[in-house]
Amino acid sequence: MQGVDLVVRALKNEGIDTIFVIAGDHTLTLMDRMADEGFRFIDTRHEQAAVDMANAYGRITGKPGVTMFTTPGHANAIPGLTMAHHMESPVINIVGCAAQDRLGQGAAQEIDQVGMARPVTKGAWLIPDPRRIPDMFATAFRTALEGRRGPVHLTIPVDVQKAAVAESSVEFHRPDEYRSSKLRPTDPATASAIVDMLHDAERPMIVASNGAHSVSPEDLTRLVEITGIPIFTEEAARGIIPDDHPLCFGFADLRVSEVAAHLADADTILMLGKKLDSTINFGQPPALKKDVRIIQVESSAGLIGLSLGVALPVNADPGAVVKQLIPEAGKRHWASHPLLTEIASTASALKSRLDALAPDSAPLHSMSIHRALSPMLDRDPALVFEGSDFGFYGATYHPSYQPSRWFTVGTMGMIGWGVPYGLGARVALPNSKVVVVGVDGVWGIDYHQQVQLYGKAVSTELPPARYDKLAEALGAHGEYVDQPNQLQSALQRAFATKGPSVVNIRTTPSPSPRTQHTLNLKGNSP
Repeated sequence: MQGVDLVVRALKNEGIDTIFVIAGDHTLTLMDRMADEGFRFIDTRHEQAAVDMANAYGRITGKPGVTMFTTPGHANAIPGLTMAHHMESPVINIVGCAAQDRLGQGAAQEIDQVGMARPVTKGAWLIPDPRRIPDMFATAFRTALEGRRGPVHLTIPVDVQKAAVAESSVEFHRPDEYRSSKLRPTDPATASAIVDMLHDAERPMIVASNGAHSVSPEDLTRLVEITGIPIFTEEAARGIIPDDHPLCFGFADLRVSEVAAHLADADTILMLGKKLDSTINFGQPPALKKDVRIIQVESSAGLIGLSLGVALPVNADPGAVVKQLIPEAGKRHWASHPLLTEIASTASALKSRLDALAPDSAPLHSMSIHRALSPMLDRDPALVFEGSDFGFYGATYHPSYQPSRWFTVGTMGMIGWGVPYGLGARVALPNSKVVVVGVDGVWGIDYHQQVQLYGKAVSTELPPARYDKLAEALGAHGEYVDQPNQLQSALQRAFATKGPSVVNIRTTPSPSPRTQHTLNLKGNSP
């Protein structure tokens, strides 16, 4: 067997059949063999975009998205790996390279691929011998999926791909032999202590975030319904409990949602896979009370108490812990939560305030689009909020009803990922609509800071672009809107179109809740 045969077998062993790819010299032999074996190639035009597509695919399907490039393409892939690393999405990045006998001597297109990938992945390795393909692919998949998920990188030199070895000299194992599918619980005494702390609290709350991707929607719903504790979700946990559940109050990011600011009222918070990071001021005031008791349930031990000591650190899988808490919680009587009415009132007031921002006259506001879009969305579409202000208006306004259907920029703040991410989502969800928003003609958060803090904009205003014409040139449906009376019918035609559509809507720049939060921190409120 050649090395390429072993790669094919390793990928099939993990149930992989789809590859996001750009062809190149150092992967041609491998691609040829994979094509013969029935793999589906999603042919892209830029490696960063390909990784963004695989990012969405992996996040939605739960199995890693796989990318494949040649050496110079690897340099283009680094920003996409960076985004996947921050979003904690499982991606397997496979890249060829020149033969090993000349590496270090200026081999063809030689760069330090492993060294470039290591800071923005969970692990990066070069496979030095075809006999190592089974165990190194097993390591790659295990690393991408265990605990906090994320991207990994494998460099496979062309000599390794082409080398022939005896089949008897390599050994493959089933995924369940090198990667446990069982979630790691905590001990019964700790589970009981968690429930005791929540029960004894006057104003307990729950936050579920990226590390809670293993939590069962049914289990988490059961827990909050038994206890009556309000819950907020973010990142990969969005939609684990739908936002229209009476105990779920939406996006946990208090930088964009004044509803999430109620976390500062909590005296005890159960954090399921949530880091004490900058989004909650590292667990300190004003984001949280100084004396708040934090229960941090985290599968990755190194993330517990990273910025602040916590009352109860729990190194276990959030999904397993939630299962343990249900019977314990059922043994106790739970009083009505004193803040439910107040939190619900804040949520209602926020929606009304956002709706009021949408004028019936030109120029169109970002909220004009989101308000018009809302009744066209049922519970199924995948929503991708690209950009800063336009996207953050949407992230604040649009609810999440299902897991893996609601995506925003996350903690990295990168731009340019929205369209390829939407394409990857469509590959993963071939029967669902995917809606990607938006454009407002400026580098939003920075533009508003410049104008309000420094009195002028510097290189943050963008000339109008006819994205609708670009869409038409590429065979998609395109429409241009700059008047309120054009908006509804244009969106309806786009939704009715079979195939991709671009509705290019000219909006006026406006600081979103996220931008307003930044401005307030810097002491300048418009």
